[in-house]
Amino acid sequence: MRINTNTAAMNTYSNLTAANASKSNSLAKLSSGLRINKAGDDAAGLAISEKMKNQVSGMTQASRNAQDGISLIQTAEGGLKETHSILNRMRDLTVQAANGTNTKEDKGAIQKEITSLQEEVKRIADTTKFNNQPLMNKGTALSDRKITTATVNAAIEKGSAAVADKAFMTTALKDIAGVTVPADETGEALQSLSETKLNEVIKEYNDKATHKVSIEDLKEAGAAEPTTFSFQIGANKAERIDVTINNMTAAGLKIDKINVTDLKQTTDDILGKLDDAIEQVSDQRANLGAVQNRLDHTVSNLATTKENLSEANSRITDVDMAEEMMSFTKSNILSQASTSMLAQANQMPQSVLSLLQ
Repeated sequence: MRINTNTAAMNTYSNLTAANASKSNSLAKLSSGLRINKAGDDAAGLAISEKMKNQVSGMTQASRNAQDGISLIQTAEGGLKETHSILNRMRDLTVQAANGTNTKEDKGAIQKEITSLQEEVKRIADTTKFNNQPLMNKGTALSDRKITTATVNAAIEKGSAAVADKAFMTTALKDIAGVTVPADETGEALQSLSETKLNEVIKEYNDKATHKVSIEDLKEAGAAEPTTFSFQIGANKAERIDVTINNMTAAGLKIDKINVTDLKQTTDDILGKLDDAIEQVSDQRANLGAVQNRLDHTVSNLATTKENLSEANSRITDVDMAEEMMSFTKSNILSQASTSMLAQANQMPQSVLSLLQ
């Protein structure tokens, strides 16, 4: 019999330690409801779960983004609905003015209403905003807009300019204003220029070019620039939906100079411009409606995908309470039994005392 090394007690203590550790793990899982509370519980499962959680939280935000996009589209479409009504009224007034029974004064009165409606179209485009962002007008001041190759070319083409004239203007922009003009003429934005700088460019251009250009030409050419909004509708990169809203001011719709009292403007020309503007607004509203419907489906799809991912993540991370309670009960009993047996094992060396009597 040996007393320095109590092998039975050491073995019992080892079992007690294991039972207590298992009991502690079960308590952690039962109290948190999670099967994985630390990486040691399931290293691979933790890695998979974290990626899934990123996807789920990203989809939650993406759904909010899509709903914000729907709100933006609804705001723009609401403004365009009123623009549609105004254009229809302007067309009716043009038809009315074309009748030979009208006097010059009658046409003047009709033009007053048309002018007022032109201003209202511009006001709607200028003031229709979402989160303080203009939706249908990128700005009429050059300081609010970037000069593009397309804008410059459109301004020059008003006078049927030759290719050489275009080349000269782009060179003047580069030399005087320090602007690099893209060679592909895709209309990519360049650097913003002050009207003083632009006047310098235009003056030098007009001194040498055949077809003259003014700042007004540039403003008018730039008035038709569209606005593009990109909605992040997924948790990952490149998951976006873009919507483009054209400039819907009177200038953008090319109805700002309509005048039924101007003898140079025939009724057919005016009606043609108004029909084109109505068609442009109709197309824009149709495009907005299509994107809105797409976003509605996106929100539904995100909800379904998020639900399925959450369920998959739950199978990895959430604890089965009944199964874990069984494990806890087992560990608890083993812990109590090991404690009792450790007490018995500690008593075994005392039997040596009977030999010493």
